[in-house]
Amino acid sequence: MVEMSREEFEDAVRDGLDLIPDDLTALIDDVVILVEDQTPPGRPNLLGLYTGVARTRRGNDWGVGQVPDRIIIYRSSIQRLSRTPEEVRKRVAKTVVHEVGHHFGINDARLRELGY
Repeated sequence: MVEMSREEFEDAVRDGLDLIPDDLTALIDDVVILVEDQTPPGRPNLLGLYTGVARTRRGNDWGVGQVPDRIIIYRSSIQRLSRTPEEVRKRVAKTVVHEVGHHFGINDARLRELGY
């Protein structure tokens, strides 16, 4: 297990976002990215979670009265599963890209095929 300060971990999340090409980053719409220290009860190995409506499923009236989509990156599970700070950063980056992929409507099977 690797212990990183919250600030170091949040820096790793920002670095993960920087891996996304600018043309795709410009299309990320109405998404809040959060770091949570603990996973939800019963899900100790969850690394990240996307909740919201994927861009591919939004209708013309989307956004009226809607709350922003959320991407949560779980610090405890990523640190617990990692052996080095570099491994934490790699796991964070992969998780960030994976969850952003869900925002664009890409399912888990396809993300796994792409290496995320």
